[in-house]
Amino acid sequence: MCGRFIQISHPEIIRLGIPDLLIDPAVQEEFAPRYNIAPTQSILTVLNTGKPTLTCTRWGLIPSWAKDPSIGARMINARGETLREKSSFRGPFRKRRCIVFSDGFYEWKSEGRSKVPYLIRMKDARPFGMAGLWDCWRDGRTGGELITSTIVTTSPNELAAAIHHRMPAILRTEDYPLWLDPGTPRDEALMQCIAPFPQEMMEAYEVSRLVNNPAFDSPECILARTS
Repeated sequence: MCGRFIQISHPEIIRLGIPDLLIDPAVQEEFAPRYNIAPTQSILTVLNTGKPTLTCTRWGLIPSWAKDPSIGARMINARGETLREKSSFRGPFRKRRCIVFSDGFYEWKSEGRSKVPYLIRMKDARPFGMAGLWDCWRDGRTGGELITSTIVTTSPNELAAAIHHRMPAILRTEDYPLWLDPGTPRDEALMQCIAPFPQEMMEAYEVSRLVNNPAFDSPECILARTS
């Protein structure tokens, strides 16, 4: 799974990977690096609405048909293998796909009775796009709308497998246009985007257990642990 990650690259860096990207003005004005993002928090997300648009969504998908929004806390990840089977993800997979850009994600490795946090990222420290889905939920009492999202996961490459049994489905740059197509591409083509990312381009290292506290959001979170 992917239960904690970082977003520290400026929106303009993300635009380099998607030349026709529209950026919500509020995102530009309010951007601040995030070093320990937890479920139900606001995350930067590129939606496939007409032209790709970078905006904020709440992490944890609330299906449009849901009566209770608390379901979102349990929907932070969507297994890539069952996207076409689960009622919560089937519609978004066909029509409402997104990319969640990240500079790294955390996983915890079991060592005896302890769980040790690791940061997994690209060797060149560049941001990467994780496949995601989004949906719009309307509050029946107030009429207010909430845009939420989930991160698609897949089987791990060998690097990630040494730490955890799942990893985010990281998209290749050439797959961005297909995943963000506002139409309805063939399921088979979309499913080919969901695969373990090449391990030779990635690295992992142990970090401070300060990251265990979701309230702690500091550059210290991503420093390699030395003792």
